[in-house]
Amino acid sequence: MSALRNPGHLAKRVTQTPVLFRNFPTVFRDLGLAGTRWASAEMTFRMRNGYVVTCPNSDGARFPLYEIFGDDAYVLDELLAGVSADATVLDVGGQIGSFSLAVAEAGPGLHVEIYEASPTSADYIARNITTNGLDSRLRVHRAAMAGEEGEFTFFDSGTASGHNGLTAPEWMRDEWKQGQAAGEVTVPARPFDAAVAAAPSAVEVVKMDIEGAEYDVILKSSPSSWTTVKKVVMEYHPVAGHSLDELLAFLGDVGLTPHRHEPGTEAGLGVIWLSRQ
Repeated sequence: MSALRNPGHLAKRVTQTPVLFRNFPTVFRDLGLAGTRWASAEMTFRMRNGYVVTCPNSDGARFPLYEIFGDDAYVLDELLAGVSADATVLDVGGQIGSFSLAVAEAGPGLHVEIYEASPTSADYIARNITTNGLDSRLRVHRAAMAGEEGEFTFFDSGTASGHNGLTAPEWMRDEWKQGQAAGEVTVPARPFDAAVAAAPSAVEVVKMDIEGAEYDVILKSSPSSWTTVKKVVMEYHPVAGHSLDELLAFLGDVGLTPHRHEPGTEAGLGVIWLSRQ
């Protein structure tokens, strides 16, 4: 949700900004000018943990950076507890790479395989990986994850928004259509099974946020591809004809059971964490 639509949310981000970023005066300037004729096209965040992260100067691009490093939205210490030092983490829906960067910081030996459908977002992921010297452990795949090999077509904001995908609300799509880079794109699609097979080590953690495509990806995957997975964190979305119960039944059958659940503000939306007991 845009900070302008939620004053309480804006106040929190104002408080977090000096805590997270060394260049907070510049960040405040760029935030203040966003949406005006003086706005910069990009923002660069010089983080206090040493990372340098660049993204478009749009709310949809930068909010995951705050959520992951400021709010610890994925409860990272818990998510990575008990994971092998050299395991692979699948980041399905990588946006600008915020989650993957956080994983790399928390686990210096972990590998992260990132799947990102938006061409704009994938470009920023690659750029942020290289800027921070992580090319040996983080790899971006410029493809959607889907139920089967082929192609995937969706509406892309062209601004590296974390809301790109099947379930983006109409008011958001209307805002995107005002930008020259927005439009329908078709990209390669890769199934979950192929991602697991291509990983450099055993896949033990799966993070998935793909705006409604999670049903197709998970329900069409092979149970054998989940054998090594110890932890899952997944944002699920309202999709006609599907419900969370389907995903929980499938994942339960492969030995993954929920231990944390944060329902969203609308039916069929939320975040759920699962683990192998």
